[in-house]
Amino acid sequence: MLSNKKIVCPNNLLNVAKKSGAINAAIVNAGEIFPMESVHMSVEHNLINPIFIGDQDKIQKYADKLEWDISKYKIIDEKDENSTAPIAAKLASEDKVKIIVKGHIHTDILMKAVLKRDLNLIGKKRLSHVWHMTLDKNDKPFIITDGVVNVLPKLEVKMHILRNAVEFANKIGIVRPKVSVLSATEEVIESVPSSIEANIITKRAKEENIKADVFGPLAFDNSVSKKSAAIKRIKNDVSGNTDILLVPNVEAGNALVKMMIYFMGACAAGVVVGGKVPVVITSRSDEAESRLASIAAAVAALK
Repeated sequence: MLSNKKIVCPNNLLNVAKKSGAINAAIVNAGEIFPMESVHMSVEHNLINPIFIGDQDKIQKYADKLEWDISKYKIIDEKDENSTAPIAAKLASEDKVKIIVKGHIHTDILMKAVLKRDLNLIGKKRLSHVWHMTLDKNDKPFIITDGVVNVLPKLEVKMHILRNAVEFANKIGIVRPKVSVLSATEEVIESVPSSIEANIITKRAKEENIKADVFGPLAFDNSVSKKSAAIKRIKNDVSGNTDILLVPNVEAGNALVKMMIYFMGACAAGVVVGGKVPVVITSRSDEAESRLASIAAAVAALK
């Protein structure tokens, strides 16, 4: 069942990101081949000017393997992996970088540094993660949120996640996104808490005049398949036309994305939004094309 399809970075993200010109980016614990390869690709696309943070010898070693001359870029030599994230967060706080890119470091360590209150990298918004999913170079994107940062978000947090995702969609050219609030059913059922919350979110999105078509609860099939929605006689602006899938918890989002990657060969561009700077969060096993797409998504989120 596993897909052998080659993962490719979508043109839509690259084209949007390229409009910004090269952005200063902190590369956190950069001394491994995958982060170095994707950063090299990002530089070739004129997306970023990297500031490397990590073991200088390892950074140089992998640059040499890529036959990449990095002599004009700044390297902050830090041998301790866990100390690289605070350096990146401080650079962002001082406006010396506009995005932070995860290298070979655990996500919780990186985010702990970003969340330090004295650095003022977070404001009134709640941070959340968006995944921009595509299959081919010119594929229409499908956004899944939040499958990384907010584990079991309560209603108010989900409203932040919704707003962040709509704002991101706007920045990549989706003027009025269609948002499905995911549940296991399209009915409001007392024994299914996510269906009740989805119904409340739908009503609040209208009351708060969020610039999107929001509807829930919807099951996954009704969200993405017009045929499924028609058979079940579900009629609204979102069914079968979903741009953004707002999931009930981190397990649902994470599982959907990983299934798309491993069964379909999808390119998953992941970025944390809602703060002063976008933070690129990728799995340490992600391929270079997905990492490139994630960097492009972060640059696009700055618009």
